[in-house]
Amino acid sequence: MTREDALIRKFNNTKTLPHVAIRLSKLLANENSSIKEMEEIIRLDPTLVLRVLRIANSAYYSLRQKVESIERAVIFIGMKNLRNMVVTEALKDIFRIEAPGQVYSRRKLWLHCAAVSICGHMIGERIFGLKGEDVFLCGILHDIGIIVEDQVAHRRFMEACNHFHSNAKPFVDHENYHIGTNHCALGYELSKEWNLPPAVREAVRDHHKTSPTIEPSSLTGIIQISEFIVSRMNYVAMPGMQPSLSQPLLKHVLENIKEYKTLIRDFPDEMARARELYEHEQGQGHACCN
Repeated sequence: MTREDALIRKFNNTKTLPHVAIRLSKLLANENSSIKEMEEIIRLDPTLVLRVLRIANSAYYSLRQKVESIERAVIFIGMKNLRNMVVTEALKDIFRIEAPGQVYSRRKLWLHCAAVSICGHMIGERIFGLKGEDVFLCGILHDIGIIVEDQVAHRRFMEACNHFHSNAKPFVDHENYHIGTNHCALGYELSKEWNLPPAVREAVRDHHKTSPTIEPSSLTGIIQISEFIVSRMNYVAMPGMQPSLSQPLLKHVLENIKEYKTLIRDFPDEMARARELYEHEQGQGHACCN
């Protein structure tokens, strides 16, 4: 058993992620799944039922008639949007309990992931004319490995964090030394276990990889550009994390700087627009979108 397998097994055994959400995420990854099968699983979680119906009836969709069935709600929301909502829901509670006085902040990590997902969605649609659902999903999940480390190898994870703040080496180097693996490898294995699309898995694995072969229009390229942008807007996973871009990605941004400046100008409004769909209850989401 690899180090990644051992940590993920321990993570799954903690039941940190709702069982219903994991089952539904796997079902959504199967193209042969029916809406009826999804409805049967959603009904097992009353909170998820309310959220699905509330989103379908939100101003975001501007439907003329009220949606009162899960089946119709799933049709209006769409499979990929439902998948993203389920994964987001499954992660939210993890970020609620904050340990004070630490260099690592779960709240800041959540803000970073939300910002990367929304900015990436904008880049995919505006710059490359792509549907942005997979980019959004990848943005939310790209640092899921940090959550695993925090949850099941907390002492060693904090050692990696503390040494990162006193040493110029990349954070993944400190993870590898103190934990025996890193959040990119853990995220890749976990996303593979959830049957997420291959491009999503690869982008999660490679989002810190600086390589001239990464195309700007690839999911990995979009996530790297998004992380570069939002980190310079102070949406960082941890203080001191300021990712750089490979020459081809930087060249692409400079060649399209007018479009990127417009995107950056519109970014705060897009964060606010996403509040109704992806906000944290108890005011957490309001912080995310401010």
